[in-house]
Amino acid sequence: MNITVVGTGYVGLVTGTCFSEMGNKVACIDVDQNKVDGLKKGIIPIYEPGLEPLVVKNVELRNLSFSTKLKDGLRDSEVAFIAVGTPMGDDGSADLQYVLAVAKQIGEEMVSPLTIIDKSTVPIGTADKVKATIQEALDKRGVNIEFHVVSNPEFLKEGAAINDFMKPDRVVVGADSEAAFKVMRKLYSVFTHNHDRLIEMDVRSAEMTKYAANAMLATKISFMNEIANICEKVGADANKVRIGIGSDNRIGYSFIYPGAGYGGSCFPKDVKALKKIAEENGYKAKLITSVEEVNDAQKFVISNKVIAKYGADLTGLTFGLWGLSFKPGTDDMREAPSIYVVNELVKRGAKVKAYDPKAIHEAKSFYLEGIENIEYVDSKYQALSGADAMILLTEWKEFRSPDFMEIKSLLKAPVIFDGRNQYGVFHIEDEGFEYHQIGKQ
Repeated sequence: MNITVVGTGYVGLVTGTCFSEMGNKVACIDVDQNKVDGLKKGIIPIYEPGLEPLVVKNVELRNLSFSTKLKDGLRDSEVAFIAVGTPMGDDGSADLQYVLAVAKQIGEEMVSPLTIIDKSTVPIGTADKVKATIQEALDKRGVNIEFHVVSNPEFLKEGAAINDFMKPDRVVVGADSEAAFKVMRKLYSVFTHNHDRLIEMDVRSAEMTKYAANAMLATKISFMNEIANICEKVGADANKVRIGIGSDNRIGYSFIYPGAGYGGSCFPKDVKALKKIAEENGYKAKLITSVEEVNDAQKFVISNKVIAKYGADLTGLTFGLWGLSFKPGTDDMREAPSIYVVNELVKRGAKVKAYDPKAIHEAKSFYLEGIENIEYVDSKYQALSGADAMILLTEWKEFRSPDFMEIKSLLKAPVIFDGRNQYGVFHIEDEGFEYHQIGKQ
């Protein structure tokens, strides 16, 4: 099929690349000329394992192209994905200006029947707005071209997006016509032929499914973090409690690791947006509001542990920090716990030596830009040299089995604060470490 993808951010670039890998002809469109020029040369603006070689390969095969001209992409396309950003507004709602701007341009440029697919995470009712915007543009042109608007939310995990797209556990499609469903079945048939994973529903239910999925996962995280905080108060071990409840297959082990709170591009934004959607429709989402409040407080749990040990004035102390990204496998620092930890420690006079395998550039150039008392280093052990204590925030694989004797030799004192959304805790008390973890006294 001939496919146009508007937006070369995380979702758009992964979507376009994966469809091109299956032999489709994909035109990725973006307004940023510098980004487009870079992509043509194989320069990927985000870090996602496995993405760069697929982009380079399919550009060479001419299955994948990049342009700033939507008209060129739409000339031969059967489907067009809208995959532009929906940033959070001041009131917590999703900002649709970019989605609707693309819809308007599609209406101005389309020349043949087209299925327009909302891939961006958008509020319920957005497809109706996209449809109206396109129709208005067509009416102004005085032309009558058949089109359909479909909701096809993404469920990609950063760090595993390629595998998620190629081997989806479900493909949710919301449409209002059999013709649109037929196009979507054809589009995704190569990914679902071994097992029917395509779930068809009405448009608004599809739009709601994305928000509900992320809110449910965020709820599990906040619930476990609240349990962990209670465990500390009563002398229980949250990790053992996690094992105990996770063995119940109605609960499961996914997303019940205690940590320093969730971050990233999806959970914080989507939880706020869902709360706002409820408010706009006369409903107070008490549980969703509590999920957000628990998470906001959890971002400070590690800095509070540091303050409890060293006092409110941290002048003269240095902390070696492992992990800046909100999760492993990505350079994404949006709403990462590290931002809150660094700012809280530095404002109290501390210095921070930080290491992350992928996110240092993001920290320097944006999220921690201008902070003077932070030093970025090239290795995990370099971050610990001469530090008073170690802080661990991201569960990168290279942090899972470190050399504890090396750590002890580099630190001024053998003290570790562990704030990971943990795949496993360290059992190092017998090695002479003072170990502060979430969910255990």
